[in-house]
Amino acid sequence: MSTVPPNENKDLIKEVEVAPEKAFSKTSEFIPKSEPAVRRDRTRTPSDMFEKVVFVNRCAKVVKGGRRFSFSALLVVGDKKGKVGVGFGKAREVAEAIRKGTENAKKNLYTYNIGPSTLPHEVNGVFGGGRVLLRPASLGTGLIAGGGVRSVLEAAGVKDVLAKSMGSSNPANVVKATVDALSRLRTRTQILESRGKKRAPRPVQEVAV
Repeated sequence: MSTVPPNENKDLIKEVEVAPEKAFSKTSEFIPKSEPAVRRDRTRTPSDMFEKVVFVNRCAKVVKGGRRFSFSALLVVGDKKGKVGVGFGKAREVAEAIRKGTENAKKNLYTYNIGPSTLPHEVNGVFGGGRVLLRPASLGTGLIAGGGVRSVLEAAGVKDVLAKSMGSSNPANVVKATVDALSRLRTRTQILESRGKKRAPRPVQEVAV
């Protein structure tokens, strides 16, 4: 018969079972471990892009257990160099609605003909019930605009302009009417080319010494 107490037998069994795992763990230290892959957030706006939330709407649906809320967000994204995009997102939470709107706006970026600080000419924009008037202004005037019109012009990089909303006050219609006005802008060269003319070179002034 064995003279070893039953408790010591259990300890020996545990040591025998654990020993192979310890040996394996020592050898596994020399095996290089792959780092977890960092998932890239494609919805994140680059640092050089201007992003602004124009309007957040809350909608309540009455169900059997109470009211269920959902949110919709209207956003404007631009690089302040003539490129602007408008996006709309819906979700159960505000943050998710803004994320969807930003992603949608970045998919709809378009470049418009604007000057270094103001617009090349006066223009009107219409979308639905929204009507917007944009007029060029002298240097130092600033953005004389409000609401969705100001957000779009800021994203486009316009610094001096006179704007007036003359139709619906719906933010979606105002923003899209402003984008429609920007899409109608033409430079002097484009207008002359449409008429079959060429821009005459500027005369060189001789400076008397």
